Amino acid sequence: MKILILGAGKMGSFFVDLLSFDHETAVYDIDPKRLRFMYNTERFLSLDEVDEFKPELVINAVTLKYTTETFRNVIPHLPQDCILADIASVKTDMKEFYESTGMRYVSTHPMFGPTFANLGQLSNENAIIITEGDYMGRLFFRDLYARLGLNIYECTFDEHDETMAYSLSIPFVSTFVFAAVMKHLDAPGTTFKRHLKIAKGVLGEDDCLLREILFNPRTVGQVTKIREELKELLQIIDQKDEDALNRYLTRIRNNIR
Repeated sequence: MKILILGAGKMGSFFVDLLSFDHETAVYDIDPKRLRFMYNTERFLSLDEVDEFKPELVINAVTLKYTTETFRNVIPHLPQDCILADIASVKTDMKEFYESTGMRYVSTHPMFGPTFANLGQLSNENAIIITEGDYMGRLFFRDLYARLGLNIYECTFDEHDETMAYSLSIPFVSTFVFAAVMKHLDAPGTTFKRHLKIAKGVLGEDDCLLREILFNPRTVGQVTKIREELKELLQIIDQKDEDALNRYLTRIRNNIR
């Protein structure tokens, strides 16, 4: 298959490395410096080069802020039967955009990043495939993710964003709060060191990814829940209410069982 990857960042590079030995691939990026270390693939700095390549699948790996804009720029250079694909962590308005193009599409979310994950061992990582879209496109990614050993889940666009708001925004925001109030200790305890390691990992992620997660329209509701829980906990601490604390601890222990 002839596959075009849009964006030569971390995930774009990952997909080039992953696909270039089994498919005819090309990667497009407006920054020539990002293409310097791309091997076994064609490298495009101009969308006019896409005309001759005639891809059958386009994987959009640019940051969410530029996803639809990049699609709009490349679509005039694509064959009509080319499948559009994104790997965005937030799918807001993606379904409406795809349907407006009149083209085949598939949407997935590999729920790991090159910063955090061990790309040589992905059996503990997950990937989501959106159930809406082109059957053959979904089949392609299902086979690809299965070969990587990923745990594959399927859901709709709306279900995906609801899940992301819960599974990513809550730990991200909790980590931000920890980092905001922390101070360096000469002799930190084990729990503190573990939290610090998590914070360094999260804050080591690309700012664009963090922005995508926080600006998910459903994130506000999840952060509001954190604020409500902190308010309740602060009240218990302020009143030194042992009974209320026991009930609170019982409830949250049940949550993590």
